[in-house]
Amino acid sequence: PESSGKTTLTLHAIANVQKQGGIAAFIDAEHALDPEYARKLGVDIDELLVSQPDTGEQALEIADMLIRSGSIDLVVIDSVAALVPKAEIEGDMGDSHVGLQARLMSQALRKLTGGLNTTNTTMIFINQLREKIGVFFGSPETTAGGKALKFYASVRLDIRRIETLKDGTDAVGNRTRVKVVKNKMAPPFKQAEFDILYGTGISREGSLIDFGVEHAIVKKSGAWYTYDGEQLGQG
Repeated sequence: PESSGKTTLTLHAIANVQKQGGIAAFIDAEHALDPEYARKLGVDIDELLVSQPDTGEQALEIADMLIRSGSIDLVVIDSVAALVPKAEIEGDMGDSHVGLQARLMSQALRKLTGGLNTTNTTMIFINQLREKIGVFFGSPETTAGGKALKFYASVRLDIRRIETLKDGTDAVGNRTRVKVVKNKMAPPFKQAEFDILYGTGISREGSLIDFGVEHAIVKKSGAWYTYDGEQLGQG
C-alpha cells in the first residue's frame, strides 16, 4: 500500500550496498526521488547512478544495459506501476491500451533474468497494489504490471503500515510490517516489524530494543522498558 515504506526500505538497501563498496543504480520512473531524504538514510548521492526515463521501454533498456555491464551490484526500479509503455505516452487520453504494460514486463523479464544470473546483480522492483473489481472471495488486491514479475521474482516482500507512531498528538512515524510472501532462497512467510521515523528512516535503536524484548534481554512492563535494572524509557 501507499506510504508504507517501500522506497525507504530500498534506499536503506542502497546505503548498505555502498557501505560494502558496491555500486547501486536507481531508476526513478516515478520522478519522485528526494536526494536530501536519501542522504539522511546514508545514501551517497554522488556515487549513486540515477536515471529518470521517459518511457517504460527506456527504463527497462537502461536496467538491462547496467546489468550486462557487470559493474553494478544493485539496480532499483521505482516503480513498476510507473513504467508506462511508449504507445500509451504517445497516444491520446482515453485510448485503450489493455495488456500493454503486462506484455512489456513479460518481455523485459525474459531478457533481464539471464543477465542477472551471469553478473550476480541484485534487482529490486518496487510495485504498488491495485484492487480488482467484483471479487467476492479471496483478496481483491493485485499488483500492477501483470503476472510475469510474480513468477520471475526470487523474493517477494509485502510491506504494510500497521500503526502511526505519535509523540503526544504529533505523528512522528509508522510501525511497518514486512512479510515474505515468496522466497526461492529460504523458507517463506517470515515477517519483521520495525519503526520508520519521518525524515530519518528505519529506527535502528527501536529495532534493537524490540530484539532485546523478543529474547528477554530487555524487560517490558506496560509502556516502560528496563535493561539490567535500569529504565531505558517509555515506548
